[in-house]
Amino acid sequence: MSFLPLILASTSPYRRELLARLRLPFDVANPKVDETPRRGELPAELALRLAVAKATAVAASNPDSLVIGGDQVAVLGETVLPKPLTHEKAVAQLRAMRARRVSFLTAVAVVRGADGETRARLVPCHVDFREYSDDAIERYLQAEKPYDCAGAAKIEALGIALVRRLEGKDPTALIGLPLIALVDLLAEFGCGVPA
Repeated sequence: MSFLPLILASTSPYRRELLARLRLPFDVANPKVDETPRRGELPAELALRLAVAKATAVAASNPDSLVIGGDQVAVLGETVLPKPLTHEKAVAQLRAMRARRVSFLTAVAVVRGADGETRARLVPCHVDFREYSDDAIERYLQAEKPYDCAGAAKIEALGIALVRRLEGKDPTALIGLPLIALVDLLAEFGCGVPA
C-alpha cells in the first residue's frame, strides 16, 4: 500500500468534511484555477476538466503527493446553475428549480505529483425538487445560507426538505466529493482506505 501524502486541491469546507470521513491524513491547498467554461463545453466536460485542472495545479508543486481535485456543475434543462453568491440569485435559482429535476454532475480526479498520472471519474446525481413555497425558500436560505453551493442546493440539513427524490449511485457526490469513486481511484494508486 502507498502512503504518499494526500492533498485536497480545494478550499471547500464541504469537500474537506467529506474527505475527513475516510480517516486518512491530508493537507489542503488552494488550486487557484480559472473556472470559466469554455465555449461549447458540455457540463460534464466542464466538471471533469476542472477537477483534473485543480488536482494538476496543486500536484505541479507537490511531486511527493497524491492530489485530489473535485468540481460540481448543476444543470437545469439546458441551463448551468452556478454558485449564486447572493441571496437574490439564490432565490431565482430555487424558484426555477421548483417541481423540476436538476442534475448535479460531480467529478473527482486524483493526480500523482511525481509523474502526473491522472485518474478521474464523473458521478451524476439527479434531484427531483418539491413544489415548495417562496416562504420555504426564504426559511431555507436564512437557515443554510447556501450561496457557495451550485444551484444554491445544500441537502446536508434543512435543504433536504426541498427534495422529493434523489437518483444516483453515491449520495456524497451531491455534497461535492463522490467518496465511493474516490476510494476506487485511490486504490488504483495503491492507497488503501482503512475499513
